[in-house]
Amino acid sequence: MWIFSDNAKCIFSIWKQWCLCYAAVVCLLFSPVRTDNACPSSCICAKDSGTVTCRDGEDAEVPGDIPEWTSTLILKGRNISTLHRGAFMSNGTELQMTTLSLSHNGIQAIEPYAFLGLPRLHLLDLSHNQLEYISGRAFHGLLQLRSLYLNHSILPAATEQLSNALNTQSLLSLHRLELAGNALKSIPLLRSDMHNLHALVLMNNSIASITGGNLTMLYQQKRIRVYLALNPFRCNCDLGAFYYWLKNSSQCPDAGRLLCSEPEAKRGVPVENLREEDVDCMNENLEAVSYVFLGIVLALIGVVFLMVLYLNRRGIKRWLNNIRDACRDQMEVYHYRYEQDSDPRLANVAV
Repeated sequence: MWIFSDNAKCIFSIWKQWCLCYAAVVCLLFSPVRTDNACPSSCICAKDSGTVTCRDGEDAEVPGDIPEWTSTLILKGRNISTLHRGAFMSNGTELQMTTLSLSHNGIQAIEPYAFLGLPRLHLLDLSHNQLEYISGRAFHGLLQLRSLYLNHSILPAATEQLSNALNTQSLLSLHRLELAGNALKSIPLLRSDMHNLHALVLMNNSIASITGGNLTMLYQQKRIRVYLALNPFRCNCDLGAFYYWLKNSSQCPDAGRLLCSEPEAKRGVPVENLREEDVDCMNENLEAVSYVFLGIVLALIGVVFLMVLYLNRRGIKRWLNNIRDACRDQMEVYHYRYEQDSDPRLANVAV
């Protein structure tokens, strides 16, 4: 009896171990296994160059299985409306990516810490999107970022948010910033010591003039090269400070392409070809002041004249009466002589 019981326990133990082994084999066969060489679906991977390219898809999220060896990731023509926090962290691990291109993806919002996990990123291209919201911490953690492209991407609702997002300690290494075609009316940089900028592209915006703090920043940061072509400059006296900076500085490589948009008489005239009197507010102010002063002087003269007339009203009245009497006496003499000349009898008597 005891022998039968021991055999049953032995058989049951062997059966249990066999079932566990079978279950483990089934899990290994049917569960997806990801290796470092795996390529995300609908993407093309080139491990030799470290490039992963994902084009034209309906995916609304960033691929979550980006290989760890990826140095360049290109996402284009996707349907990514929002970049969420840590969108590029693969299973919670940091990637060694240096180049990230996200152009033409219809991105509308960038949430805080969206690029978390990309500490070695050098180039970020967000051009040709439709950004309506940019968090003030959107670029947090990009301490090695050197080039940021935001051409034709910023909608009016995100213009003010852009300034907050760019003025962050995370972008201290930024060398090149491109903001062409965004209808900007001023330079969206609040402080000159927040970046290490060498090139600032502001072409094809709505900048009519550069004044105040923006111009002070350009004077302080001599290394910055600013590209300003295709902006509608208003060439009046308000352009004076910028005009003198442009004439005396070599920081604008495309200075010859800066054209006046207003007023109509100066449309199409290069800004650097303007005369000093065209942008000199002092002359215009002096001319306006001179006209005002002339009006005041004439008014005072008029008041003095009226006061003189009022104070001498009796003498003037007497003088006018005397003139009237003299005129009347003279007219009577002329009348008498006329009557004598016209009556022949009086003429004969006179003879």
